Amino acid sequence: MGVLLPATGHSRFFRFDSNHHKGRNKIAPKVFIIDAFDSEGDSWYGIRDFNVLARNITVPGFSPLFPDAHCTRDGSICQLTTGEAEINAASTITALVLSPFFDLRQTYFLVAGIAGISPKVGTLGTVTFARFAVQVALQYEFDAREIPADWPTGYVPQGSLAPNIYPQTLYGTEVFELNEDLRQAAIKLAKTGTLADDAQSQAYRARYANGSSFAAGAAAPSVVACDTATSDVFWSGNLLAAAFENATHIWTNGSATYCTTQQEDNGILEALLRGARARLVDFSRVIIMRTASDFDRPYPEQSAEANLFEFSPGFGISIANLPAAGVPVVKGIVAQWHSRFKKGIKPRNYVGDIWGTLGGTPDYGPGSIFADKGSAANGAVVARRSLRRSYAARRGAN
Repeated sequence: MGVLLPATGHSRFFRFDSNHHKGRNKIAPKVFIIDAFDSEGDSWYGIRDFNVLARNITVPGFSPLFPDAHCTRDGSICQLTTGEAEINAASTITALVLSPFFDLRQTYFLVAGIAGISPKVGTLGTVTFARFAVQVALQYEFDAREIPADWPTGYVPQGSLAPNIYPQTLYGTEVFELNEDLRQAAIKLAKTGTLADDAQSQAYRARYANGSSFAAGAAAPSVVACDTATSDVFWSGNLLAAAFENATHIWTNGSATYCTTQQEDNGILEALLRGARARLVDFSRVIIMRTASDFDRPYPEQSAEANLFEFSPGFGISIANLPAAGVPVVKGIVAQWHSRFKKGIKPRNYVGDIWGTLGGTPDYGPGSIFADKGSAANGAVVARRSLRRSYAARRGAN
């Protein structure tokens, strides 16, 4: 989940006019770090490992609050801040992909942000790497006070008539799957870093020790392979967490392990996927790393309201653990560029969106809709007709 803080990032202090870069060779970063707000971005400035403030390029279409891309002197490592939530994320990454200043065809993208976390999988300060990103809020919503008595939640997948049913109407951004072999390589590198922790976070997460399934929430931070849920809505509580955990499971055909909640990843991934379709980026070179700043549900005897509004001490260590785990990933890619990463890490799993836009067949959802010409449009028509028939049948039954 994003955190609302004043947007006072370094961009305004280090900006160079991008006109200085016109006519020069494009920058071809080996790694591009993607953050959402100023504290995430600031965590990469002033570190001793590399200086991404050596070159600063104002990119048309970037957020007015964060108008620059920042790069090392040799251009091998770059960083940007998108602004929070899906619209800002998608808009900034679209501008990056279409920018005339960069050649991104061999670039690895490291999404490096903080998130909420399920205490069933991780704890404050935990570093997570995702294979699946699921846009869980892309559903119908009913106020919980008005739902039928036998519904576990007020969220109903689009095109369906009740919860716990696979979406019958798809927009194409519901699920993205990333390169599992690259994820495992990133995890191996990240585990060489030393994670931050503090006494306040230790005391807070100890409150989860009494939860029957919250052992991970009470443990020390670690590096974990698990998956992420995207929603512009910042939720809290056992019931909503269970609903979106269940949606993540169902929509990926049981393949995903829900653990983090955030506001940007599906927007970022859709923009990168469209860039890949235009052969401007390689979608198999995307890494999602999220560090845990807070819990998505309360500890035993705490209310959902208190979980959200009372002070959670995990913010500081979640920000510190972005470079703690991320620097080894970035440096590892750069150091092993010619021996391993330049040619790419070939995925053995499906990589792409729920529609099979980049080729291949997803192992969840309806399968590829691009198997024959016009299937995308026809699929949308069929879904709408099916939905109308379902509503008509329900009215007739009443």
